Amino acid sequence: MSMPSRLPDPYGQGSGANLADILERVLDKGIVIAGDIRINLLDIELLTIKLRLIVASVDKAKEMGIDWWEDDPALSTKARRDELSRENAELRERLARLEELEPRRAQEEGS
Repeated sequence: MSMPSRLPDPYGQGSGANLADILERVLDKGIVIAGDIRINLLDIELLTIKLRLIVASVDKAKEMGIDWWEDDPALSTKARRDELSRENAELRERLARLEELEPRRAQEEGS
């Protein structure tokens, strides 16, 4: 006489979805996890932390209008190039103004 096992089947045997299927669904549809942490002392709010986590594929994120990584110089070479170009233009403009002032200063010292 044998007793039926109450233990679940090992992963991969008889389960409807494996990890790859679950990951594909999450990235395709996206998942949002949101939460707030508040620390109060005697009804005085000392700290509030708002947490928002979105897990989705890049394509899905762009569909939702989320593309902050494209403008972040630490994450995008295009954004880094744009930042360097802007900084370079500012430095060239500043150098041109200094070069304009130098001949005037030399004339004033010579007089």
